[in-house]
Amino acid sequence: MKILAFDFGASSGRAMAATLENGKIKMEEIHRFSNDPVQIGDTFYWDVARLYHEIKQGLMKAGAVDSVGIDTWGVDFGLLDESGRLIGNPRNYRDTAYAEIGPGFFDKIPEEEVYQISGVPYLPFNTVYQLYTLQQQQPWMLKSAKTLLMMPDLFGYFLTGVKNADFSNVSTTSLMNVRTKKWDEKLLKALELDPAILPEIHLSGRVLGTITPKLQEELMIPETKVISVGSHDTASAVLAVPAAPGEETAFISCGTWSLLGCEMDAPITDDAAREARLSNEGGAYGNVRFLRNIMGLWLIQETKRFFKKQGKDYSFEDLKNMALESTISSVIDVDDGRLSPPGNMPERIRTICRETNQPVPETDGDVMRVIYYSLAAKYKEAVAHLANVTGKKFTALRMVGGGIQDTLLCQLSADATGLPVYAGPIEATVLGNIAVQLITLGAVQDVQEARKLIADSFPVKTYLPREK
Repeated sequence: MKILAFDFGASSGRAMAATLENGKIKMEEIHRFSNDPVQIGDTFYWDVARLYHEIKQGLMKAGAVDSVGIDTWGVDFGLLDESGRLIGNPRNYRDTAYAEIGPGFFDKIPEEEVYQISGVPYLPFNTVYQLYTLQQQQPWMLKSAKTLLMMPDLFGYFLTGVKNADFSNVSTTSLMNVRTKKWDEKLLKALELDPAILPEIHLSGRVLGTITPKLQEELMIPETKVISVGSHDTASAVLAVPAAPGEETAFISCGTWSLLGCEMDAPITDDAAREARLSNEGGAYGNVRFLRNIMGLWLIQETKRFFKKQGKDYSFEDLKNMALESTISSVIDVDDGRLSPPGNMPERIRTICRETNQPVPETDGDVMRVIYYSLAAKYKEAVAHLANVTGKKFTALRMVGGGIQDTLLCQLSADATGLPVYAGPIEATVLGNIAVQLITLGAVQDVQEARKLIADSFPVKTYLPREK
């Protein structure tokens, strides 16, 4: 059995082929590509046609496979007209208009009520605020739209012609009732959005169909099943966290964003949860990813890009070592909204340090140390809030994703939280994608078996907390 997983991150994507051999998962990267959003005037877009082209390249390179699954980031969407054609390029969630216009929605429903219904705290790029912004700026688009599809479901539609709404991704929109797991009528009415444009919500593990005959002919590939996996990348990553049954651990899915949380059977939407900005997002099979969205490696990635524009082409290893050489003690709030858009990240960090009467970073190494220690401080705060709201006593922190290749961040996370950190696997998102496909195809029984399979297949590194 051979399956193919497409994993789209905010800055790159890849196609990974996987097989089961001697009780272990074997993976091979067969196609990697950059994901380059495009600024046109005042609007920030995803280059969705290019991304679909890259899916085609991955399918051709993979050849015959039993199934395909796609995961992406959350909140963003595409609109289709009555003929099923895409209406414009989807906007990128970092578009600055959302923060300026979106809060106007609270004139219709208070922020506290939105949280009680959806279980998702206010973030300017949540889908509901994107749609409200679109109504103010380009109302004709929504009037012309006959279908709204979240990004992974949009790509699934391109492949199969089938329209779907995967629960794990829909749960990030602030448009779903977190208890009924349905689109919420009150929120849709306040938004003046026609419910008919929203497909029925389904849990992961649904066979959408097969790649269309026309696309099979174009790519010269055989008939292939397309499976709706945990299409929100964090849902896939959390499914792959190799925790043993009954283990009381928190997780961090560490990538462009750091998603820190724990798994729950039911949502929590009380005032304490809202004030701690804890989000009730959907797991692949209907449970709750109770987590805090934290600005993650974006701070390092964007700082690296800015340094490169200045002619300083540092590697990530260079940046880590520079941070280790600095002694600056400043710590900032990494979730400050000014750090979200692309641009001069070092100067923004200096500005925040000045405003908070802390030492201002002078060297590039100072900037990096502030980022690293500020991320660790935020993890400590989030773990404390999570424990307080849930009543859980965490015994460890499991970190997964590409960010765990940064050994300094892993060690600082252990130091700050006082918990042992178990780092691995790196490719958690892809593995969660693969796991759902294996379960759907009957090769693996359930999530528990999939997690044991992942634990047996990939190494985990331990970081013990050091004295403060």
